[in-house]
Amino acid sequence: MSPSIPSLGSANRSASDDAAAGSAPGASDGSGALGSDRGLRIRMLVATALVVALPFAFVYAFVFLINAVGLPLLEWAAERPYTGEVYVDPVFLAVVVLGGLAVQYRYGPRTVLRSVGARRVSPDEYPELHAAVTRLAAQAGVPDPDVAVKRTDLPNAFAVGTPGDGTVVVTTGLLGRLDDAELDAVLAHELSHLANRDASLMTVAWVLPTVTHYVAMLAFYVLYGLVKFLRFGGGGGGGDRDGRALAVGLVVITVSALLTLTVSAMFWFGSVLIHRVLSRYREYAADRGAAEITGSPAALASALRTVDEAMPGVPDRDLRELDGGAEALYLAPLEARAFGDKELVSTDVFPETHPPTRERIARLRELAGESA
Repeated sequence: MSPSIPSLGSANRSASDDAAAGSAPGASDGSGALGSDRGLRIRMLVATALVVALPFAFVYAFVFLINAVGLPLLEWAAERPYTGEVYVDPVFLAVVVLGGLAVQYRYGPRTVLRSVGARRVSPDEYPELHAAVTRLAAQAGVPDPDVAVKRTDLPNAFAVGTPGDGTVVVTTGLLGRLDDAELDAVLAHELSHLANRDASLMTVAWVLPTVTHYVAMLAFYVLYGLVKFLRFGGGGGGGDRDGRALAVGLVVITVSALLTLTVSAMFWFGSVLIHRVLSRYREYAADRGAAEITGSPAALASALRTVDEAMPGVPDRDLRELDGGAEALYLAPLEARAFGDKELVSTDVFPETHPPTRERIARLRELAGESA
């Protein structure tokens, strides 16, 4: 028996009155493609330029440090001059960087789907969900995306890919809590991400933070291992020659690890900040897109409120399973408790991945008032 999208019924809150109040001819009758968001376009262009440029800067920062610090350090350690310098051919580096970004652009969405355990479903399995996505995609002026479902009590949704090769993901918890108008608004929000092409940029923009994070962690563990080595009396004994060799080795390793950690942390900080700023603005743009597609800003406001209210009751296990490094892609942010003590990006330093839900709801209410 094919499952269908459940209605809220008497057990769940309905947004039909709010949706009716928010519907208006001034928003969109769904007859055409989405309008262009100039602010989002500018931010995406700047972010794209930085996503391409920062890996070059990251590599050449290390090249500079090797030549300015590393080689003199080796001369001191070896007690002899070193001629020459390290050089990275820019053409070769361009092939590596652009090739890596292209691979992430192509295969990143699949990786995200696997990381959260989402499964693509056929129209036979979820006929009403597929029908809604197809109808709204036509109204948004984008090709029909694939549809995937994640079985979890956590109510949320996200989109990955491009307009011609995209996937809209919803959770069973979302399907069980929203009425038809609210669900349409959420699907329209995710289709707006595909239409704006910001979903694919978000996936590619996470490459440098990931690389710099692992490089920094490698340097950190080298330093940690060095401290443990010294703490437990490593390198004791031996002659003067052995003692000097050990001291030189410790200095070289320590300086190299500290410089690697510092540079990686700097580029990690900058790339994460770019990712977060773009993530926040694109949510506002997709909210406006959803209102334009459905003509009902209040329906999305009601859906966001439903998701926000349901989040505290979601088990910790479901929150952690749904992260998978894709937190910035979701309709609404995951709670901080999903990460426990292992939160990678502190919100005390960086902005949240999403604007405050209450502010998004307030803006949608304003749109509803303007459209009424």
